[in-house]
Amino acid sequence: MTTASGKTMAERLAVVPGSFDPVTLGHCDVIRRAADLFDRIVVGVAVNAAKQALLPVETRIALIEDSFAGREDIEVSQVPGLLAEFCRQRGATAIVKGLRGGQDLGHEEPMALVNKELTGVETVFLAAAPVWGHVSSSIVKDVARCGGEVSAYVTPAVAAALAEAFGRRQSVQ
Repeated sequence: MTTASGKTMAERLAVVPGSFDPVTLGHCDVIRRAADLFDRIVVGVAVNAAKQALLPVETRIALIEDSFAGREDIEVSQVPGLLAEFCRQRGATAIVKGLRGGQDLGHEEPMALVNKELTGVETVFLAAAPVWGHVSSSIVKDVARCGGEVSAYVTPAVAAALAEAFGRRQSVQ
């Protein structure tokens, strides 16, 4: 990247991490907004040892890639271990996290401070758009598990993956 004065600038790369089990339209909104702020985004799909995942990592990666098909500025990759180390290896200048409210901030702030201490990578918090502030992967899975309609919260591909995971035929909208 070159400035108007001809100087070369480093590319601003940010990692948007999460388990994305499944990716919701709220996640997609944060990823798109992060892409407006940085030159490139790596969506880092992590395995949360504290949670039992519904969808395999490979499926989650494929669903996110499908959501951003054609976007050369957005890449999807598995985070194999420590997020701070992943960011260091990728040359990320920031981590971007979406916040739905104060409870999310209380959970995310200590992690942001540790990531900064470990690698110097800053965390940028984006407030959830009001339309997505109540949507979480857990709620979407609960609705889908009980046979409820989730198409207002996820892409059609994600809705189909959830229906398959719960052994149901997807209703046609």
